[in-house]
Amino acid sequence: MNEVIVNRLKKNLKEIKKIKSDAKRIYDRDIPEFPFIVEAYNDDLVVWDKGDGRQRDQIHLEDLLEALKTFFTGQIHLKQRERKKGAEQYEKIDRLMNFKVVQENDLSFYINLTDYLDTGLFLDHRPMRERILKQSEGKKVLNLFCYTGSVSVYAAKGNGIVTSVDMSKTYLDWAIENFKINDLNDEKHRFIRANCIEFLKEDDQNYDLIFCDPPTFSNSKKMEDVFEVEKDQRFLIESCMAKLSSDGVLYFSTNKRNFKLEDYPQYKIKDISLQTIPIDYHDQKIHKCFQFSK
Repeated sequence: MNEVIVNRLKKNLKEIKKIKSDAKRIYDRDIPEFPFIVEAYNDDLVVWDKGDGRQRDQIHLEDLLEALKTFFTGQIHLKQRERKKGAEQYEKIDRLMNFKVVQENDLSFYINLTDYLDTGLFLDHRPMRERILKQSEGKKVLNLFCYTGSVSVYAAKGNGIVTSVDMSKTYLDWAIENFKINDLNDEKHRFIRANCIEFLKEDDQNYDLIFCDPPTFSNSKKMEDVFEVEKDQRFLIESCMAKLSSDGVLYFSTNKRNFKLEDYPQYKIKDISLQTIPIDYHDQKIHKCFQFSK
């Protein structure tokens, strides 16, 4: 057995024990010769192969899988992911309907380890979810590009009144189920299936807290124009700020690695990226996150 990867897994597992979640990233391309990502969901694992197909990568993948079996007894789901853009990363790859429930900070979330390239819970936003929980009391909260609604659940649990917007019926339904499993009254919360660009143009409400985490790129058939986060950032940010109460906060997040924020002298802006990267991520550039206020 390859002692290098065994020792790294052992070290990582020790360091992340204190995370209050069933869902953790236990290996994040820490060693260049092992270009893989591993997430644990209780005892089940998802392994993303980020190698380029060389024989060495295949050998090291086999070493990794063997090592994982010494720490975990559940199923290992291997995903050899092609480079995807925008909404393509959420497309179905299977139809097993294998939904499970995981706990994070005493909240419950449905995940699916087989049918999609992603699991339904973005682990890199765990610190942001915790931040929003603490700031939602009595607030009107808007979650744009809400995906499966994990941020919305935290906001609702923090006694906010939440509007969740996404273009996908699949993920909006998933978000509603996440509300139900946490015994949250969804009658006072809004779930809106819409193109977020069009929603921002048409919605006439104001909000105290906005979370906007758009895809890097999208050419969905449901959209008239191609979306690209850097190109379209000004419309998103200025539209959100126009809907923000005088003492409100906008959190704008993106996974685009070389993202450049344009100049917005009319707003107070803090780059809080490093504060929002969880301790189980070796990759400190997994996302960028900016806090806007008036």
